[in-house]
Amino acid sequence: MALPVLKNKAARAIFLDRHLLSAAPSGSGKGEDLLDLITQLGFVQVDSINTVERAHHMVLRARRAAYRPTNLTPLLEKDHSLFEHWTHDASMIPTAFFPHWKLRFERDAETLRRQWRSWRREGFEEKVDTLLERIEAEGPKSSACVGEGEKRGSRGWWDWHPSKTALEYLWRTGELTVTRRESFKKFYDVTARVLDAGLISSEPKRQSSIDWLCNAALDRLGFATSTEIADFWDIVTKAEAKEWCATAGLTEIDVESVDGTLRRSFARDGILDETPPKPTSRLRILSPFDPALRDRKRAERLFGFHYRIEIFVPEAKRQYGYYVFPMLEGDRLVGRIDMKALRSDDILNVTGLWWERDVQATPARRKKLLAELDRMARFAGVERVVIDPKLGLTSEH
Repeated sequence: MALPVLKNKAARAIFLDRHLLSAAPSGSGKGEDLLDLITQLGFVQVDSINTVERAHHMVLRARRAAYRPTNLTPLLEKDHSLFEHWTHDASMIPTAFFPHWKLRFERDAETLRRQWRSWRREGFEEKVDTLLERIEAEGPKSSACVGEGEKRGSRGWWDWHPSKTALEYLWRTGELTVTRRESFKKFYDVTARVLDAGLISSEPKRQSSIDWLCNAALDRLGFATSTEIADFWDIVTKAEAKEWCATAGLTEIDVESVDGTLRRSFARDGILDETPPKPTSRLRILSPFDPALRDRKRAERLFGFHYRIEIFVPEAKRQYGYYVFPMLEGDRLVGRIDMKALRSDDILNVTGLWWERDVQATPARRKKLLAELDRMARFAGVERVVIDPKLGLTSEH
């Protein structure tokens, strides 16, 4: 029996609405407004690369034009209404969700001990209790503050000394919490000293957390396969998500991809009757780690936009550039742009621009892009935009 079909255009509109990219950016982008934004998104991925601004700031700025990076700090370091932990990657998460992360803490406790015994240097397990006691007695520590006398790594980012591994293990299993960052370096404190006692003492049953996590994922995706639901928070297993989908009273639909193929998905009743807002025609530049693009395959199915980050691709083999930003206009991903804030020169330097094959660089579209670049320069704290003349946009303004 054929399933009801959610047409591609409607699917894109619902998807963008759920990811808060339908409306033009508005709001203060600070305090309760900012916390509400992150709560609606579910989390914001943290990333250290800073060609214009770090990824989490770019994600928030795409939805709140008034947002500035300093607006995030009070929520994490003063109010503690956000906590930093893991989804599919390191993320800022509303602290109200903390009780359901205990399922992750429990699972990571065994998984990471087993994995890190072979992946990391020997000796980290012996450091765990001592390090926890030291932080309880002395206060917050970063990885640079511990492991005196231990050999520091020389083989890259993940070559941790044993005390660094123990610190990360205590964080990943909930004993420690990131209390602040200095120059992007994490400082950890005992969780009981940082977060609300009621949240720490709350102990949801395993199935309650699975139900909450699956419901919250579907609410933010609009429609999804059981695997996409599991992948959203990366806590629930694929088997648990599959069982939940089979028993949660959901509707099965076929979602039309941009090429006309159908993908069976789960959704709430009534999704086919939903009238999502028409996406704004404003052109905006997104982070490569924007929630709307996190699942690259899903974005490609819905929008026909093939995106791969090329940080680890040798320069000679890159198709576009080291860190290229996608561009969204209306309900289409219309291209990508290579730019960098050169703060010593007080400029936003644009060196690459690629429109999608079926997108015309009309005067109106170029005007929208120039306006967005001006906004991006203000966000990055630089005075002006400089564009490579070969791009056919403008040389300087």
